[in-house]
This record gives sequence, C-alpha cells and structure tokens, in this order.
Amino acid sequence: MKKQFLAGITLLPLLFSCSHAAQAWSVDPPSQPLVLSSEDSGTSSYLGVDVADVTTERLGALKLKEEKGAEVTMVDQDAPAGKAGLKEHDVIVSMNGTPVESAAQLRRMIHEIPPGRVVTLGLSREGQPMSIKVQLGDRHSEFSLLGPKAKDFHFEMPDVHIMPDIDIPSINVVVTSSARSGLTVENITPQLGEFFGVKNGNGVLVRSVEKGSRAEKAGFRAGDVIVKVNDQPVHDTSDFSHIVRSKNGNSVSVGVMRERKEQNLNLTLPEHKDSGILMEDESFDNEPLFKADTVYELSKVRNEVARLRPQVELAVKEEAEKARQSVEQLRKTICDEQKQIRHQTEKQRVEMRKQQEKLRNELERMRQEWRKAWLDI
Repeated sequence: MKKQFLAGITLLPLLFSCSHAAQAWSVDPPSQPLVLSSEDSGTSSYLGVDVADVTTERLGALKLKEEKGAEVTMVDQDAPAGKAGLKEHDVIVSMNGTPVESAAQLRRMIHEIPPGRVVTLGLSREGQPMSIKVQLGDRHSEFSLLGPKAKDFHFEMPDVHIMPDIDIPSINVVVTSSARSGLTVENITPQLGEFFGVKNGNGVLVRSVEKGSRAEKAGFRAGDVIVKVNDQPVHDTSDFSHIVRSKNGNSVSVGVMRERKEQNLNLTLPEHKDSGILMEDESFDNEPLFKADTVYELSKVRNEVARLRPQVELAVKEEAEKARQSVEQLRKTICDEQKQIRHQTEKQRVEMRKQQEKLRNELERMRQEWRKAWLDI
C-alpha cells in the first residue's frame, strides 16, 4: 500500500505538467470518492500514527526489557493521536487493558473498533508507564482526497502571447553625392563608428569613389571615414558639404580614418561657378565650334534651370520633411504598440504567477493529506 502511495506522489508532478499546456484545467470529483485505507477490510477507524515492532536493537534506546509492544515512529499532530498527546518513540504496550505484542496486532485491534469510540492506550515513554485516552477518527471522512476541498479547486491557465522585444533602429542614413569631387558619402551610426575607429559616430563614410574623378586621384577609397576638412571636425554630411563649399582656394585637406588610422589627403576642387547644371570648371566660352543659336538656346536652358532651382529644392525639402514625419509617425506607432504588448504580457505573467502559486498551495495541501493517509493506523 505504501508503494502505491509513493508511486502516486511521484506521478503527480507529471500529471500537472501535462495540464500546463491546456488553456484551462480543473479537478472534478469522480462519481465515487477515492478513500485511502491502511487495510482492505475492517472498520475505517483512524488513530494517526505509524508504528513498528520493537526490536532487540531498540530496547536500550526505548528503555524496555522485553521485545513487546509497538513503537510510534510518526505522529500526525492534526489527527486524534497528536491531539491526545501521543509522541514519537512512545511504545504502545496495551489497548483497553489488552497487551499489545506487535505492530500488526495493534493494527488489527484498531480496525476492529468502530470510529468515534474512545480507547485507552497503555504507553511506555522513556521507560515510564503511562496511559492516555484517544477518540478514534473516521478515515473515510478525513481522507477522501477528491472531496469538497478538491472540488473547490479550479486552475485556469491564462492565454499568454509573449512577443519578444522589438529593437527599432534609428533611421540616420543621408547619402550625398558630389559631382565636383567624385565622392558619394553618407552618415554613419555610433555602432559603425566604433567599427571604423571613430568615436560617437562622428564623420561621414565614403560610400563610393567615381573612377577618374579628383577624389580618386587624391587617393580616396570606398570605406574611408572623413573626420576633418581643413582641420574642421566633420560630424555628418551637412558639415562636409558646408565646409567644402566655404573653402578658400582650390584644394582642401581632408582627414580620413582608414583601417582605424587617421591620415590626410589633399583634394583638389575646381573653381565653384554658380552656373546651374554646370558643376565642373569647363565652359562653353572656349568652344568655337558651337553655333550662336546653339549657345543662345543653352543659355536659355541654363536660365530656366536657375529659375526653377529654388522651387525644385523647396519641393525636395518638403518631400523629405514629409518622409521624415511619416517615418517618425511609424516609429511612434510601433513604439506604442510595443509598450502595449509589454504591458499585456507583464499583466499575463503576474496572473500566471498567481495561478502557479495557487497550484503550489493546493499541491502542498494534497501532499499533506496523502502523508496523513499514508500512516499505518
């Protein structure tokens, strides 16, 4: 019988772990209550102790002279024995005046008496004789494991949808191309700055170098990070464009980080002419092969382009601002949704912890009940 109880306790955690995958889990009593009894026959009288035979090895510790009686090895303090004052290592030597020779005899005597009767137990406690009266309990009413208490227990597993945290990178990519130098540059992030050996992401990354351009002749390579122009620090593409445009002379000294080492390159630029689409220093003034009407038409085109240029730049700025606002709104929406998901997930985690604590308490209560029912008598 004890082995059956041990097997049941061992399998109990496995049964509950299987129920964890369900949306809801509950315990309902079967049509017939499960009653744990020490014997397959006799009454359901219950004392609330575990007993063993008195052996030769235990005589000295128990201060006895003969191998008679039943030693109490465990007492349930909430059972009749514990309430009556019975203690571990007491030796029951008689019941209602009848001598007790062994633990098996005491079990039979208890099971022959109806529940609720008061019995007188003769004891030897540390060699001293004494007697106590105990009213036997009813095992059926005490230890119907799936009785009203278990019926009240109901465990519901909350529906938890846990979404991992979303890392939304900041959008900080601005690409600038200069036909006058042959460089295409873009902003870099602090993480890329650390990779290239630039602190805090200050500088612009050379994305490409046009073949045959002044930049290629100056020694620029894709992957260089421009950190200075004429000893002025460059933080982003706007700094780079502003410094180059406001140069004095036809060349600039450019400090670049290459393979995590800083070096200087001398970039030669043509004389800046605000001539519309003509970004280079070539001019039509020295081309005698052009006819007068062709030069006139080209002049008209230049003037029209110059006239439309502010409108085009304004339109580009407006579209860029709209795009930036759209991206910012999208980022805000995603962040709000992420916060809401985190809040819901945390709420579900708290509810789950409460349910788990409730389940642990119920398991502990049932374990205590089984422990009591495991006692001999």
